[in-house]
Amino acid sequence: MKKKLVVPKFKSEAEEAEFWAKLNLMEYFEPSDFKRGIIFPNLKRSKRLISIRLPEELIGKVKKKASNLDIPYQSLIRQYIQQGVAQ
Repeated sequence: MKKKLVVPKFKSEAEEAEFWAKLNLMEYFEPSDFKRGIIFPNLKRSKRLISIRLPEELIGKVKKKASNLDIPYQSLIRQYIQQGVAQ
């Protein structure tokens, strides 16, 4: 371990996300410090799997548009749902 990592208290999730996005763990840890196979039993999933039936033609159009945007088609569908709910 190089130096101790001090994690501050965060006022919001956005502030926390910004902290972790800017953090370079190599300043604090050596590769030998990391362990494999750690389990987080209380970690909750941020997404939930659902099943929805859509016409093949619609799926094809979404996949084509997602390919043009260079993003996964599921992410594009998620964006469309978020936009629709926000309106």
